[in-house]
Amino acid sequence: MDSDFGLFGPHSVTWKVHSEPIVTLGGLRSLYLQALHPRAVAGVAQNSAYRTDPWGRFNRTSEYVGTVLYGTTAEVEAAAGRIRRVHSRMRATDPRTGEVFRIDEPDLLRWVHVTEVESFVTTARRAGLSLTDDEVDQYYTEQRRAAEMIGLDPGSVPGTATEVDAYYESVRPGLGLTKEGAETAAFLTVPPIPSDWGGQAFRLALTLGPARWGYLGVASTAIALLPPWARKIYGGLGWSTTDVTASLSARGMRLLLQGFLATLPTEYRIPPMRRAALERAGLA
Repeated sequence: MDSDFGLFGPHSVTWKVHSEPIVTLGGLRSLYLQALHPRAVAGVAQNSAYRTDPWGRFNRTSEYVGTVLYGTTAEVEAAAGRIRRVHSRMRATDPRTGEVFRIDEPDLLRWVHVTEVESFVTTARRAGLSLTDDEVDQYYTEQRRAAEMIGLDPGSVPGTATEVDAYYESVRPGLGLTKEGAETAAFLTVPPIPSDWGGQAFRLALTLGPARWGYLGVASTAIALLPPWARKIYGGLGWSTTDVTASLSARGMRLLLQGFLATLPTEYRIPPMRRAALERAGLA
């Protein structure tokens, strides 16, 4: 049995959180949060092919996240090295000041990291995963290793829920909804159907049919799961009732996912990277 579990392992809170398919909803939530940072969203909009190849970008991002979570040490280091090299060559222009900046600035990397991990663990917990406060803090502490892989000093990254709250409080004055942020949020809410997905009739059915309305429900829940202050920036309301209904919706989605996945063969229930990690741990 190979004992190389990479950054985490079978006894980590990270593996517990990410065993939940509902964390995908947290990934969508994090993108809505990230779009509120003018520089971060400019970096994505000006360098990414997400508009022309959204599903390709989604797959590449998912593959990287899966490697960091479940890959061996060598696999994680190789994947992170590629990301660092790509980011080091990218520049963008601040839409407010016209300043050209590197997209691997520590402040930007930290924002993307924090919004991502906070969204994962918050969504899993609000969807019904049982996590103690100590486990949440441990998750943030573990995720400092992932932050280090993309070039951050782990000591500069929030390692507890209290530190995450303090971090959000410190960055909120610089957040806002720019044109690029609004366009990104709209794109996330109504993504296009890829042109290579079947014929025109099939794509039209996806665009106007139940699948589209189902996805809108998912996107609406992701937005409702945002912190009240983030919803207000988007022009929404920070009512506590929204938090309650968002949590109920997330719980319902988690139950539906669990029921659906229970009907599938094992090879389809568990992503390949996680399955390989479980095999290395003797837990397959």
